Amino acid sequence: MAYPRSVRMVEVGPRDGLQNEARIVPTAIKVRLIESLADAGLTAIEAGAFVSPRWVPQMADTAEVLAGITRRPNVSYPVLVPNMKGFEAAAAAGCTEIAIFGAASETFSRKNINCSIGESLERFVPVTAAATAAGMRVRGYISCVLGCPYEGTIAPEAVADVSRKLLALGCYEISLGDTIGVGTPGRAGAMVEAVTKVVPRDCLAVHFHDTYGQALANILACLEQGIAVVDSSVAGLGGCPYASGASGNVASEDVLYLLNGLGISTGVNLDKLADSGGLICDYLGRPPASKVALALRARRQTS
Repeated sequence: MAYPRSVRMVEVGPRDGLQNEARIVPTAIKVRLIESLADAGLTAIEAGAFVSPRWVPQMADTAEVLAGITRRPNVSYPVLVPNMKGFEAAAAAGCTEIAIFGAASETFSRKNINCSIGESLERFVPVTAAATAAGMRVRGYISCVLGCPYEGTIAPEAVADVSRKLLALGCYEISLGDTIGVGTPGRAGAMVEAVTKVVPRDCLAVHFHDTYGQALANILACLEQGIAVVDSSVAGLGGCPYASGASGNVASEDVLYLLNGLGISTGVNLDKLADSGGLICDYLGRPPASKVALALRARRQTS
């Protein structure tokens, strides 16, 4: 199959990227980051999560972040919600898109959210119903689609089953996440092929971590399967919580460089995207975990 002509990049840095940062990022910095990402041309930017601040203190100011940004008509600002309480907070903040999450591993589901996969999906029935009634779009995430820290390799059929159920709940799009970054291109392609038997290809996105340096190769394999939505995190924000010291989310700059090289349209400006990563990395006091961003920085310094 030929590569898609265009790809929608979903920027997860302000939520998935920052949520595990020990140092609390001020609301004003988060607002500047989101605004700069929109300036770069991104049209889907995860703005935060309405979760318990006791468990994820970095996301405690999500309502304030949403109030601080200038919302653009062509940009969506989805927020993660775990339950009806989270949905109600999202609705009060004027959100137009929420995200829910499940797992393809029973053990991961039980250890992460203390319930089975089936029970987790059941919790989202009232959430998706309320969102639909309010005119909100719902995006679904699936964790551990290629491997689990407890169970090891995950069968593609298990991923397909959860994907089918999320679609039935009303998710317009399902993001397939390699949470621990153990996937390889062959396995990623086989997993996507299995899922497309039960979910339309244009309802799927991919979300890769780069723990073993395979993220870009995995994305390429999925592009070859016709997937046209890719999640990524500016500057590679977000480490892998199951592999100490390992890299986490694939860097948006690296993904964009790959897509540009393939002649795939995204509407995103690479230099502006790298500047966004520089903004947050300057605050965090470390260089970006993006080879493309580092190369651009070095080129600027020598020019």
